[in-house]
Amino acid sequence: MKADIPTIRLHLWLETPQGVYFGLGRALLLDKIDRYGSLQKAADSLGMSYRAAWGKIRKTEEILGIKLIAPGSCKREGYRLTEQGREVMEKFAIWFETVEQEALKAAQKTLPWKVQGFSRNSDPSPLSPDKNPIP
Repeated sequence: MKADIPTIRLHLWLETPQGVYFGLGRALLLDKIDRYGSLQKAADSLGMSYRAAWGKIRKTEEILGIKLIAPGSCKREGYRLTEQGREVMEKFAIWFETVEQEALKAAQKTLPWKVQGFSRNSDPSPLSPDKNPIP
């Protein structure tokens, strides 16, 4: 039986002594909030509780010193990303893609077997639609 080609998986984050500064999990959470307009739906889609998602957002906002999300104009509108939240998410995605591509190149050059990146349709971003980067 032929073995499957292994896929590179990276979990990148930045931290300070106060906690997680920003990472893939936070970026995915912001991406889902942006997509659904709801912290509850975002949390559900990532398999976490509303309370856990809220805590992660608040802790990261505290550490960064900026607001990542803001409530809609009325209670029924849920949440939206702030300009700063969108910028942080997008910049992190660019950095993640760069690191992932470099890791793939190094693995392909160094390892004695074929490896593949975690990308579909030539789009390496874990924040792209229809992706589930966390097993």
